[in-house]
Amino acid sequence: MKTIDKIYINGEFVTPHGKQVLDIISPTTNQKTGEVTLGDEVDTQNAVAAAKDALKLFSKTTKEERIAYLEKLRSVISRREKDLTDIMVEEYGGVFQFSSMVARFAVDDINAMIDTLKNFDFEPTTGKSKVHLQPVGVVGIIIPWNMSNGFIVTKLSTAIAAGCTAVVKPSEMSTQQTQVIAECFHEAGLPKGVVNFVNGLGDVVGAELTRNPDISKIAFTGSTGVGKIIAKGAVDTMKRVTLELGGKSPNIILDDANLEEAIPTAIIAAFLNSGQACAAATRLIVPESKLDEVNIIAKAVVEKLKVGDPKDSDTTIGPMVSKKQYERVLDYIKIGQEEGATLLIGGTDKPEGLEDGNFVKATIFTNVKNNMRIAQEEIFGPVLSIIPYKDEQDAITIANDTAYGLCAYVSSADKERAYRVASQIDAGRVCINGLSHDSKAPFGGFKQSGIGREYGVFGLEEYLEAKAILE
Repeated sequence: MKTIDKIYINGEFVTPHGKQVLDIISPTTNQKTGEVTLGDEVDTQNAVAAAKDALKLFSKTTKEERIAYLEKLRSVISRREKDLTDIMVEEYGGVFQFSSMVARFAVDDINAMIDTLKNFDFEPTTGKSKVHLQPVGVVGIIIPWNMSNGFIVTKLSTAIAAGCTAVVKPSEMSTQQTQVIAECFHEAGLPKGVVNFVNGLGDVVGAELTRNPDISKIAFTGSTGVGKIIAKGAVDTMKRVTLELGGKSPNIILDDANLEEAIPTAIIAAFLNSGQACAAATRLIVPESKLDEVNIIAKAVVEKLKVGDPKDSDTTIGPMVSKKQYERVLDYIKIGQEEGATLLIGGTDKPEGLEDGNFVKATIFTNVKNNMRIAQEEIFGPVLSIIPYKDEQDAITIANDTAYGLCAYVSSADKERAYRVASQIDAGRVCINGLSHDSKAPFGGFKQSGIGREYGVFGLEEYLEAKAILE
């Protein structure tokens, strides 16, 4: 039985003022594995005060000093990649394949920010004026449970690069992961108060960060609904916000694509992180004339996918993070059936031998109409909708017919054609012929998928205020 009874404030692991104790439940077995004591408003205020005090000196550090801190952080995280992977598998139920990738990407993201910082001009000249780019101030960072430490490293490495200090509120379902990453930041030797971690509930710790006048910016990743609450609360003190929100990402398979290659890749993109990913390609948009062929290939691929113990290296789909999330996914599968979509494979029965955990069968609906709820609403589980289209323009129309615009995918034998289609899709990031990641390319959403961008120069500028100095 594990006990998490410390939070990280002003360079020390301290006992929280908060008294609420939350059970830690394994998503793989639904058994209690530990307890965590949550922080409260007082803890959050103490963390903000520490960050505000640390900002006085940290905001004046040189580019070279910040690079040195990031290099030390990179070294620590590289050494603890296995720990970061193992705890994500254990606590969250993330499959080993994905969890190990998240740990590697954390290192890549720091490398990318170091390179960005080396080449970044904090005092550019525009017109006749000098522009001074200064840290925005103390940043409140609010993180979800589906890739907790990955999000933390991306946001904090950017904040550090900008000269900001921060208070992080991770998900209360990620406290064991937070313990490991907090140890990494502590070992990196950052000045006291630059980075603080307060475990707690969104309506307690998150709400305090949102309303606290000493927080200058909120950086949030999570659901669109919560993002709107944060944006409304932040406006009272004119906080800057970066909101990376939900998605219902389209994956257009053009009629010249090699289906034997494109469809298996599309299945992996749809079931990324067991489907619990905002970037998951959960709408597969395929030529109407090839629907039968797509169905045959897709079903054959899914029949070979392993749903099971997330520790196994060959597992593709692990458990949903909680019983609540498990029930949500099952509800959407029922909705799909009620709406008249064709259930190609999967369903609401638990996979054999996995009855104790929050496991959902890999599920595909085909002949889906884009106005169905399963095609319009974010399910956050291993549920894919196959939607037929008539021609290229129809495919683009279907892709854009959504409230979201986070990611999109296009497959074609003709790369120029794929680029042409990609340029017409309303999404913050479009991948061509597969899944790819670039730690320097902007990431963020159109429409209901958010405000602002992360990564590279685009992300760094979100943590800076521009001051024009005119002569």
